[in-house]
Amino acid sequence: MAQSCALTTTDNPYDPFTQYDAWYRFDEGKGYHSCAYLARIARTSDQLSDAENEQELERAIDDIIKYDPLGIYKKVKADTKGFASRECIKVLAVSFTQIGRFYL
Repeated sequence: MAQSCALTTTDNPYDPFTQYDAWYRFDEGKGYHSCAYLARIARTSDQLSDAENEQELERAIDDIIKYDPLGIYKKVKADTKGFASRECIKVLAVSFTQIGRFYL
């Protein structure tokens, strides 16, 4: 099984791989919006393979941590197939679609 990584904050007590809904509510409730932040930094594409998108997500996570002035972000890893990072992107895609409908 492949190892995947996810972006989280040092104060979030939930595991983004096994407790995604609770993790997401905590993250949004604190105003971090980690999924949106990751989506802005990561250059993922439907034209890339899953492996290439996973590499790009990890690169983006590493950049976020590298340039984090508050030191609140960290990377967590798990033996999965990228559920947490892909779940973030999927949630954002749905959100952006709903926002677009609202403004049209």
